[in-house]
Amino acid sequence: MRRLPRALLLWPQLALLVAAGTPEAPVSAPRSLVWGPGLQAGIVLPVRYFYLQAVNSEGQNLTRSPPGQTQFKVVIKSLSPKELVRIHVSKPLDRNDGTFLMRYRMYETISEGLKIEVLYGDEHVAQSPYVVKGPVYHEYCECPEEDPQAWQKTLSCPAEELQIAKDFASFPNINLQQMLNEVPKRFGEERGAIVHYTILNNHIYRRPLGKYTDFKMFSDEILLSLARKVLLPDLEFYINLGDWPLEHRKVNETPGPLPIISWCGSLDSQDIILPTYDITHSTLEAMRGVTNDLLSIQGNTGPSWINKTEKAFFRGRDSREERLQLVHLSKENPQLLDAGITGYFFFQEKEKELGKAKLIGFFDFFKYKYQVNVDGTVAAYRYPYLMLGDSLVLKQDSPYYEHFYMALKPWKHYVPIKRNLADLLEKVKWAKENDEEAKRITKEGQLTARDLLQPLRLYCYYYRVLQKYAERQSSKPEIRDGMELVSQPDDNTSICQCHRKRPLKEEL
Repeated sequence: MRRLPRALLLWPQLALLVAAGTPEAPVSAPRSLVWGPGLQAGIVLPVRYFYLQAVNSEGQNLTRSPPGQTQFKVVIKSLSPKELVRIHVSKPLDRNDGTFLMRYRMYETISEGLKIEVLYGDEHVAQSPYVVKGPVYHEYCECPEEDPQAWQKTLSCPAEELQIAKDFASFPNINLQQMLNEVPKRFGEERGAIVHYTILNNHIYRRPLGKYTDFKMFSDEILLSLARKVLLPDLEFYINLGDWPLEHRKVNETPGPLPIISWCGSLDSQDIILPTYDITHSTLEAMRGVTNDLLSIQGNTGPSWINKTEKAFFRGRDSREERLQLVHLSKENPQLLDAGITGYFFFQEKEKELGKAKLIGFFDFFKYKYQVNVDGTVAAYRYPYLMLGDSLVLKQDSPYYEHFYMALKPWKHYVPIKRNLADLLEKVKWAKENDEEAKRITKEGQLTARDLLQPLRLYCYYYRVLQKYAERQSSKPEIRDGMELVSQPDDNTSICQCHRKRPLKEEL
């Protein structure tokens, strides 16, 4: 496969800088661009994906969808007619900016390789057909790469993640014995939601601590998925399955903080953060068990900017008092805000006063030009999906954060609003009066989120956290009493012979 210049790997950021002519010339299949991880055998993901930039006959990148229904399509076949395999190829996702997202899920491993045809009508696009030399492994194939450095290079994992560096700055050394002595007593009692993991020889063992550990299914599945792809370091650690971060000791206290791993962080805690179970599960089940995931959302961002309803929008349950306040503001200012509570649990006595809004599909949120992101019990896990949409995000100031928040800046990627929502209406009015600036912030945030939240970046992040943790651990991990081996689900395992015709590093 012909290697693309590095500039193209930055994809839409550069592509969107080139405006199409007015009126736009027809799409040129040969001049259009195709690139991405789904064209590389060595990048194994639950759903493989790649990108297409439509280019017109004058050599200009389109910045909006070609007129009419898309004529782009993808056909994927085995290179060898003797290999009959099942591959689910989805329709191209039109991202409404001249780019398309192509996805496919493999259900069996292919030894010889794939032929990927990208077509515009009956004409091949760019360098199509693309040949992906085998073996090409499916998601449930247990064939981990034994050279983690080569694996990270193949995925183009970032050299550094700001949040990881910040989290581990508090833990230059990890005292495993201290963890064993303190964690069960402090966090694993009856109401605990802690799981104790050991990874040894790329096998995963665990024991739940506490009553509320059902969500271990989510930490299990992403750890198993990662172990199928790359050889993991040996280590022993504790994951918090609850909503709130746990470790509130200060670095200068005695005893000091413990490196508990959580899905959500806060300004007053020391937990080490991993991507939330919500985005990892949707990534694993994309094109199968879920419809809202980090890829599908990109092709379902509602009407074009000029055709969106010029109101701020919110739907959600009553998990924070400010959400109730949103409904009050909506009733008083219906021309600026459409907000409703879809389910009552924490403030059931308020349902009669505020009413209960009908559920609405998440994709329909983007019919509105402005999205209000207000915390739930902790950080609102809808935030990554809102950032991938095509609406301006009005984000509540919050002490809580997810793994990617450090890369996003107020007034560059989103518009900040005060925690008590005192300036929400003012910010909505500002957005309406400054439409071009609001649109610019929306696009900058969307492009950044597309990069930060693409599925391969989640795997990079997970591996880097485990790697940093293992490097700091003071003693060898062990399989403790009460631990069980976490095994692959029987119904997802198919026959898969691991073999590489060349080392992975030769693909680099």
